[in-house]
Amino acid sequence: MLLSDPFTLAVCVLAVIVVGMAKGGFSGLGALATPLVALALPPTTAAAVLLPILIVQDVVSVWSFRHSWDRWIVAWMLPGAAVGVFIGWSFAASVDEKSLMAALGAITLGFGLYRLWVERGGRIVAASNSPGWVGALFGMATGFTSQLAHAGGPPFQMWVTPRRLPHLTYAGTNAILFAAINWLKLPSYLALGVMTREVLVAAAMLLPLAIASTLLSVRIIRRLDPARFYVIIYGLMVLLGGKLVWDAVA
Repeated sequence: MLLSDPFTLAVCVLAVIVVGMAKGGFSGLGALATPLVALALPPTTAAAVLLPILIVQDVVSVWSFRHSWDRWIVAWMLPGAAVGVFIGWSFAASVDEKSLMAALGAITLGFGLYRLWVERGGRIVAASNSPGWVGALFGMATGFTSQLAHAGGPPFQMWVTPRRLPHLTYAGTNAILFAAINWLKLPSYLALGVMTREVLVAAAMLLPLAIASTLLSVRIIRRLDPARFYVIIYGLMVLLGGKLVWDAVA
């Protein structure tokens, strides 16, 4: 049984809480989950344990934010994400995941630091209004990194966060897009043969905690001040970028 080892159980519980917070609106935290579980399990098994949990949590987060999401952003990013998932599926065996995570972490870290520096002291910065086709490219990166390690948050953040959406719309857009991406990923995990009975039992045991953490995070995020919310998002990007770089070089 996968969760019989205390250390494996501990990292899985922590990862599920992190994913629950991400699904509840704290976008960016979710990419830490797979590296956490991979401390105790092989990376493909770690990702497989989390995928059913992500799909069930999507129901909670999509329902919670069903009235507040940006259809234009999802319409541009989702086709690109589908292409990215396919590329990640096709080349998973030959991709150097450590190099990918190092580059992704460095870009995310640099972007988060830049935005915190620009907006220091509460100053107002003009929103970014890049065209939709740029979003499709970021969608491709989102799908690709999500397929490899459930780490699609940073490319999403890099295009969507500077658009300065209302914080509930930002959280809802994140929820809708990644719910669709997770369903796109399911066939590849089935084809890889990693969705074993043992993996599904472990995921089922962790589900109650996953749902509870998502609901609690939804309640917290609705009480946040929008300005404080974006500072938190940029801070999470810095932490996430540093974590990805550390995992790659350590």
